[in-house]
Amino acid sequence: MADTMHAGDGQTRRDFIYLAGAAMGGVGAAAALWPFIHSLNPAADTLALATIEVDLAPIQPGQAIKAMWRGKPVFIRNRTQEEIDAARAVPTAELIDPQPDQARVKEGKDNWLVLVGVCTHLGCIPLGTSSGESKGDFGGWFCPCHGSHYDTSGRIRKGPAPLNLHVPEYAFLTDTRVKIG
Repeated sequence: MADTMHAGDGQTRRDFIYLAGAAMGGVGAAAALWPFIHSLNPAADTLALATIEVDLAPIQPGQAIKAMWRGKPVFIRNRTQEEIDAARAVPTAELIDPQPDQARVKEGKDNWLVLVGVCTHLGCIPLGTSSGESKGDFGGWFCPCHGSHYDTSGRIRKGPAPLNLHVPEYAFLTDTRVKIG
């Protein structure tokens, strides 16, 4: 009977040693993988650019500026009432990427248009923000690389671009300050 107990204790000890060894191996593997997993996190300089705040006070009606956000240009335009009316007069059925103007601006802030300034065709940067000048056939932006024309709402109207200029996530902090991102 003493031999049977001893054999049972040995089996129990062996199981414990296997489990303890496996647990230690798992902890060691996790410790070895942690630097690799941590390297997949965004860099500090990227996180710093996750959001930007822009002062809108100096932008006069009809003018546009270009700000940088996440390494991309962002066009911010203070539209005139004529530009808003022109954008809203276009039937959405005529648009390549149908989207009403009201869906591209914040309610009550119709004059402020915020767009990622990257052409949706091949990633070029359209013209139309320097000195507040409009470019293209529709009073908005023009991509000279392949001839895409965007209107005063940033919607594609003519050319090879398949989609409208992207509207980033943004919020008005005050009447003269916007946070993008």
